[in-house]
Amino acid sequence: MEQATFAGGCFWCMVSPFEELPGIHGIVSGYTGGTKVNPTYEEVKTGTTGHYEAVQITFDSDVFPYERLLELYWPQIDPTDAGGQFQDRGPQYRTAIFYHNEQQFAAALASKDQVALSGRFPGPIVTEIIPAEPFYEAEEYHQDYHHKNPKHYKEDREQSGRDPFIAKHWGE
Repeated sequence: MEQATFAGGCFWCMVSPFEELPGIHGIVSGYTGGTKVNPTYEEVKTGTTGHYEAVQITFDSDVFPYERLLELYWPQIDPTDAGGQFQDRGPQYRTAIFYHNEQQFAAALASKDQVALSGRFPGPIVTEIIPAEPFYEAEEYHQDYHHKNPKHYKEDREQSGRDPFIAKHWGE
């Protein structure tokens, strides 16, 4: 099993694109990239800990290659927005790919280049590619939030503007 770690704004919206796919064995919402050990949601949401909200995916690369995860990642985000994602503003909502080995690093760089060359976006691609750092699991109520609180999740997602952006830049 391997791990992949992606930050794409609010972690609630970053779970469902990857779940229930062959070779995906788990998706955990959490925090990474910051300075505080074992941060809480209340601390991270202030934007002062340096953490990103992220998801960590455990996968079997023989069944579901890392490159395929990258293909699913990019259409979930606005890779030109350095100030957050959609309605969620602040450094904790920045986008990043956290690589766990040199193969992931090379694949992430290649995929970022493909997105930049695609002509989909008028501005530069600002999504960072960063070495994986300690990952802290978010509180239980954040795990699988879209299943536990479907009504609130749907309302939040509709208000965010994420889906119209995805449709405009990536198609249905």
